[in-house]
Amino acid sequence: MNKILLTLAFAFMACFGALAQLQTPEQFLGYKPGDRFTPHHRMVDYFEYVASQNPNIKLIQYGETNEKRPLILAILSSPENMAKLEQIRTDNLKRAGLMEGTPSTEIPINWMSFNVHGNESVGMEAAISSFYTLADLSNTKSQEWLKNQIVIIDPCINPDGRDRYSNWYNQKMNTTLQPDLQSQEHNEPWPGGRANHYLFDLNRDWAWQVQVESQQRLKVYQQWMPHLHLDFHEQGIDNPFYMAPAAEPLHEQLTPFQHEFQDIFGRNTAKYFDQMGRFYFTKERFDLLYPSYGDTYPMYSGAIGMTIEQGGGGRGGIGGYNSVGDTVTLSSRIEGHYTAAMSAAEVTSQHAKRLVEEFATYFKNNSTNPKGKYKSFVIKGESNPAQVAKLLELLDKNGIKYGKAGAKSGLKGFEYQSGKAGVTFSTSEKDIVINAYQPRSVLAQVLFEPNPALNDSITYDITSWAMPYAYGLQGYALETRLDASGAYEKPTFTPNQAGETPVAYLANWQGTRDVAFLAALLNHKIRVKYAEYPFEVEGKSFPAGSLIITKGGNEYVPDFDKKVTAAANQFGVSLATTQTGYVDKGKDFGSPNIRVIKAPKVALVGGQGTSSLSFGEIWHFFEKELNYPLSNLDAASMGSYDLSKYDVIIMPSTFGSALNGSAQQKVTDWVKAGGKLIAIDAALNLFANKEGFGLKNFDTEDEKKAAEKAAEELAKKERLEPYSDVERLDISSGTAGAIYEVKMDQTHPLGYGTGGKFYTLKNNSNRFAYLSGGANAGIIAANDSYRTGYIGYKIKSKMGESLAIGAERLGRGQMVYFVDNPIFRSFWESGKLVLSNAIFMVGQ
Repeated sequence: MNKILLTLAFAFMACFGALAQLQTPEQFLGYKPGDRFTPHHRMVDYFEYVASQNPNIKLIQYGETNEKRPLILAILSSPENMAKLEQIRTDNLKRAGLMEGTPSTEIPINWMSFNVHGNESVGMEAAISSFYTLADLSNTKSQEWLKNQIVIIDPCINPDGRDRYSNWYNQKMNTTLQPDLQSQEHNEPWPGGRANHYLFDLNRDWAWQVQVESQQRLKVYQQWMPHLHLDFHEQGIDNPFYMAPAAEPLHEQLTPFQHEFQDIFGRNTAKYFDQMGRFYFTKERFDLLYPSYGDTYPMYSGAIGMTIEQGGGGRGGIGGYNSVGDTVTLSSRIEGHYTAAMSAAEVTSQHAKRLVEEFATYFKNNSTNPKGKYKSFVIKGESNPAQVAKLLELLDKNGIKYGKAGAKSGLKGFEYQSGKAGVTFSTSEKDIVINAYQPRSVLAQVLFEPNPALNDSITYDITSWAMPYAYGLQGYALETRLDASGAYEKPTFTPNQAGETPVAYLANWQGTRDVAFLAALLNHKIRVKYAEYPFEVEGKSFPAGSLIITKGGNEYVPDFDKKVTAAANQFGVSLATTQTGYVDKGKDFGSPNIRVIKAPKVALVGGQGTSSLSFGEIWHFFEKELNYPLSNLDAASMGSYDLSKYDVIIMPSTFGSALNGSAQQKVTDWVKAGGKLIAIDAALNLFANKEGFGLKNFDTEDEKKAAEKAAEELAKKERLEPYSDVERLDISSGTAGAIYEVKMDQTHPLGYGTGGKFYTLKNNSNRFAYLSGGANAGIIAANDSYRTGYIGYKIKSKMGESLAIGAERLGRGQMVYFVDNPIFRSFWESGKLVLSNAIFMVGQ
């Protein structure tokens, strides 16, 4: 044997010896899995240790969280597959049509994601155990599976939420197992560990990619495009184990094989659960419709996406009693997820060739013969340019192709704004076309479909999300193919140059970038004004709400021109200038109708009784999109705060009475003294039908009595309905993401930049009458304002002639009402401008 071969032989024996002694999780961590919760950094330590002992593992850090915790992936396979890992990856992209070339390998990719919800804490523990089994070279079964697949493990999608929960629990847990659910360790304080740092539900963020964790993960996901994706969750402690197949409604775009493989996995996993005597259920509760889940997004991307739900959750802790008196332990929960993970590895190995073939067929069929009703989507060039730019960012993140529509006439399609089909229209060189004849065909169709087909109205989430509504854009959906005439060139931004100071810089008010620009100016102590009326100056026209940054009043600002132009360049805002304040039409710049925007001191109320998700959306908006100061107040302490420090207080959606009587009175007195309170969604119920407020459900007592009488008669009628129909009767009084056109008053500050229309996403059944003494800035004018999405018949007929967005004076202050959440999950982009109007312009 020559020297080189001898050296390699010794190296192999040394490596094998280390692998043979691979430490188990218990040996490395110092406790049995299930005895306590593992901190995130200790999990990372173990993954790094195992990877250092096994050459067939590639460990990568793909990003970090807001709290600077690492986001990692472990990639495992056989030595043969790892040697050609990059080829397998690129072959898969070729198979999907995302790269040029012909694939030469046929290895499926099995991606498993754990702990997207932080307090569904069994996920990361199960990931550790699953990783050990797959990495253990002495385990002949797992090593055989790895010959036929690449396994990618994301052990914790949400480290910040996970550590918020596990650190709290490890502090509160009893040394002796205490399954009493009334014990402190089983009752998390607000906001709980479910969400990430900014209190976003990351399992609803796959398509929107609002959060940094999602952005970084999806970038890697799209570099691999797996064939299988398992998303591990927990549900309530009284529930058994859930696994695919999924429940209705199942989106019509799903393929027969996607349904079939869910059944293959479910039956294989059930086999092991039956042997163990464990209970489970399938085909219930968890549907496949909303496109931004960890199962649907992969499904709409060609994979077999599956949600796995273990009973336990945040209340389960190390062990807790369920409703029948059994103790649900963390170790048993780990066993459930571990079994599902191993089952997925087994069936992937058994069906490797077919998974790859069906994946290729999926992309070929959808690229050449799209299944959906609508084959092309047009966004009109005259749409709000700031919102168009945000939409294109989203399409780019998701790998959806678009092009220039070109000049074409005689087209017919569904018009989003009117909600009417068969509308004739033409396109121009400025219009954008997204057609379904592309690799990301299904995802594009799902994101733009005007009215998703519901084969069951009982859904787990919202039922409408069409992008033209979310972004407030003019658009059409066509049932025919419309090819692009060429590449769409995004408008080029020419940086503003600082020169001699004009009388005023002028900026449009169209979207979040303009609000961020305003925030930057206010942070620099630059005085900014806005126009209450449209105006023309030096041949240029500007609508109401346009920003005016004058030389007069800013003489004290060092480097004024540089600061204004630098801020505009940072956010891509094109500035106009004028050398006169004497306008051709409208109000001169010295008019009382040219309002100064006072830099508001803003507070956001959170804590027990408020929606952590609603709170998080606003917190994230201020910090990550506006970079504007925000004080976060606790609802329980509102009675003790000095509220005179704040100009604006935002009340996110609430549950019940978030403010006690004295605190609510203090807030009311603060408004009367000149403050501005912005109430969102269910927070309106704190003020509705109360003395001193104009917000009411009904215009008159007679109207109220008639509605109550109708409700009583309906309740009597339903008393004899079958018990099995109770759930359906309940949802007939609710809504799940119904979209309504809102008529906006462009003369009111709340309507600035909207073009007179806004589309609200209704997720509550609240209905309020028009304000009698206030501004009905946004109204649902008639029942034909409904566009799409599920809303129960009991309330749908009542939504016409109701308030959507309004304001009223209270003493020297202002109350601003948003009946629906204007920035739902932060993907409802057009609402951010309307909310900004309320924050910065109303009452100035």
